Amino acid sequence: MLEEEYSPRRQLPPHLRKKPEPEAPFAFSIRPATEADLPDIREIYNHYVANSTVTFDEKPTTLRALRSKFAHVRKLGFPWLVAQSPSGQILGYAYVYPWKEKAAYRYTVENSIYLRAASTGKGLGTALLAELIETSREAGVREIIAVIADRGAEASIAMHQRFGFEQIGHMGKVGYKFDRWLGTVLMQKSLKKR
Repeated sequence: MLEEEYSPRRQLPPHLRKKPEPEAPFAFSIRPATEADLPDIREIYNHYVANSTVTFDEKPTTLRALRSKFAHVRKLGFPWLVAQSPSGQILGYAYVYPWKEKAAYRYTVENSIYLRAASTGKGLGTALLAELIETSREAGVREIIAVIADRGAEASIAMHQRFGFEQIGHMGKVGYKFDRWLGTVLMQKSLKKR
C-alpha cells in the first residue's frame, strides 16, 4: 500500500487558496403575464399541488383550466403578474381572483402568489405582493383577502402582515390533504378608504 493513502491530505494556507466565485445576485423583473407564460405557471403551481399543503388542490391543474381562469381574470381587468429572470425563466407569479362570484363582491378579491422552489427566500414574494397590491388598486380593487394554510405557510402569513394585512379569521380543519386535517388563516387588506 502506498504511504500517501494513509497520510492526511495537505491543504494550502488560506491566503493561497483560490477564492470561490461570488454568487451572481438574484435578478428578476416583474411584468403582466401572457398566455405564453401559462405552461410555466402550471408547472410552478403543480409542484405545490404535489408537494405541499399551501394549496388544497389535490390534482394537478390542466392547461385548459388555467387558460380559462387566466381569461376570466383578464376580462375583469384584474392583474396577473409574473417574475422573470434575465434569461427569460418564469420564477414566480401572482394574481387576484374574485372573492365570490356574486356581483356585490366585485371590489373584493383573493390573492395568490406562487414561486418556483429555487426562488423562495430571496425577496421575490415580497416584490410580487408589492406590485400586486399596486396594480390591484389601479384596477379598482378595494379589499384583498388572503386565504393561507394554517400549517406550512408561516412565511406567507408574516409577509402579508408586513404589508398591513390583518388576520380576520381562522377556520380549523376545513381541508384534508396528505392524510391530515388543515385549516386556513383569513387575512384582509383595505386598499381604499370607504
